[in-house]
Amino acid sequence: MGFVKGAWKVLVAIKDGLVLLAMLLFFGIILAALSSRPNPAAVTEGALLVQLDGVIVEEPENIDPIATLLGGQAPLKQFRERDVIRAIDTAAEDDRIKVIALDLDRFMGGGQVSLEQIGEAIGRAKAKGKPVYTFATFYSDSAYLLAAHASEIWIDPMGGAAFTGPGGSRLYYKDFLDRFKVTAHVYRVGTFKSAVEPYLRSDQSPEAKQVLLAVYQPIWANWQANVKKARPKADLASYIADPAAAVTAANGDLVKLATDRKIIDKVGDRTAFGKRVAALAGADEDEGPGAFKHTSLGDWVAANPAKTGGDEVGVITIAGTIVDGEAGPGTAGGDRIEKLLYEGLQRDNLKALVVRVDSPGGSAFASEQIRRAIEVYRGRKIPVVISMGNVAASGGYWVATAGDTIFAEPSTITGSIGIFAVLPSFERALADYGVKADGVATTDLSGQPDVFGGFNSTVDTFIQGTIEHDYRRFLGLVGKARGMTPAQVDQIAQGRVWDGGTARQIKLVDRFGSIDDAIAEAAKRAKLKDDGYSVRYLQTEPDAFEQFVSGMFGPTEDSQQAHGLVAQLAWQQQAALGQVIGDLNVLGGTQGVQAWCLECSGALPPRTSARAELGWLAQMLSLKGT
Repeated sequence: MGFVKGAWKVLVAIKDGLVLLAMLLFFGIILAALSSRPNPAAVTEGALLVQLDGVIVEEPENIDPIATLLGGQAPLKQFRERDVIRAIDTAAEDDRIKVIALDLDRFMGGGQVSLEQIGEAIGRAKAKGKPVYTFATFYSDSAYLLAAHASEIWIDPMGGAAFTGPGGSRLYYKDFLDRFKVTAHVYRVGTFKSAVEPYLRSDQSPEAKQVLLAVYQPIWANWQANVKKARPKADLASYIADPAAAVTAANGDLVKLATDRKIIDKVGDRTAFGKRVAALAGADEDEGPGAFKHTSLGDWVAANPAKTGGDEVGVITIAGTIVDGEAGPGTAGGDRIEKLLYEGLQRDNLKALVVRVDSPGGSAFASEQIRRAIEVYRGRKIPVVISMGNVAASGGYWVATAGDTIFAEPSTITGSIGIFAVLPSFERALADYGVKADGVATTDLSGQPDVFGGFNSTVDTFIQGTIEHDYRRFLGLVGKARGMTPAQVDQIAQGRVWDGGTARQIKLVDRFGSIDDAIAEAAKRAKLKDDGYSVRYLQTEPDAFEQFVSGMFGPTEDSQQAHGLVAQLAWQQQAALGQVIGDLNVLGGTQGVQAWCLECSGALPPRTSARAELGWLAQMLSLKGT
């Protein structure tokens, strides 16, 4: 009996210890989550520290709390473009902020239009006499597009700078599919609808090369012109033209190369940079050498909210892939966007609407669903202005046809007016293993599309016919919106992608301008006074539990960009693997009819969202699994 009592005491002690440990862990997690939330009261006189240890996006996506908990680390950080711009602009006007410190050491990029807009905000702050200092170990295209606008550019002694320009390879699966005897049934309209080429070819077609070069070259020219204007003393031209010769001449010393060519101003480690900032902002003695008094980006944004009240210009964001269902933010779920638009109509003081599009398209069904909801605004005589961001192509342009006028930027990628669907079947692969499909059919469409036995000619004709019908509908929508005949639209459509400058010339775009220009135009059309309105963002509010889970984990070395040239190139290659996932999603065939510019996705920063799967084609295939 004594042994049993002793054992019971041990078990009770273990239970009490585990309960105590669980309680400590629970309250520790709550404390960590609360401390990570922006605190408007934490504004300190000194520097505004803009630490961009992630990517710039139009709309941050929701995290998957379960995956985050299981993974034990925070997902890739995403910074909203407009928050960064508002922070810089308000800091430029606030006497408490002595200097803006831009930490780009772990910056992973963003779309070129987004970076151009943030660069202009940095330039405005500098023009108002507010010093802006940047620091990074390595400057790539994205980081330098921001840094070029700064007062001083610092680089670590172990760093460097290199500029690659847009472009690169993608994977082609025809030989792979043939080897494993998978049949990719491709239905498309558009000579230039190269999104489906990876399933039909082993290389890129001459037409696709022609289109992408015609888009990339002016966008790359825009990058160089932007940097040259912001930093005329930098000698970039010969370095970009022959980087191998430049590196050889510098004996491989990228810091010397950047210094000699005036690409950067100062060489020093993070401590030296911190002391430079502290000379203006004041040193933070409690945090050690190189620490300076500062307010974080999150705290500053929280302390400087956008104006509210009075008459409103509503802004709805179509960001990421357009999909059926409730997906998002960060992915444009048709049901979710439609609901937000209808909620906006219930606001009596909402007088105009701006549709911000930063999407390569996706589901044709969801694109039409969103377009119809926007049309309701026009039916009620509410002005609608479209503002294109980095990409507004295919389904993104489908949505844009609902606007009264379209704003874009020269570096915007748009067009890709075309339709496609890809469905796989495995009859050849199964036959190799002695598996065959057979059955009875009451009609030519019974059991079709048959992923095991193969597609018959009837279902091929049926699907191709719907694709061609949707394409004609797409042409009609564009023609009505742009004052063209369907035949005229067809000449500039066929799935071809255009840069913003060319798109304006061929009348797919009306004017150049930022989202602020679009908001001002919408207010003007609604006859609102310049200072007599506020901006109301029609958006899905962040889930409290997701925010809590995200705050539990700080960024880790594994989830963030490493230092230096080789490390950054490795990161870029790792991010490119996301292309494979996207390609396999398309081949999965459950997305339905697509108005999607897959080749445009490289113009957007990496995302982690999954695609929703609905639509009539998706339903047909899903029935095969029931």
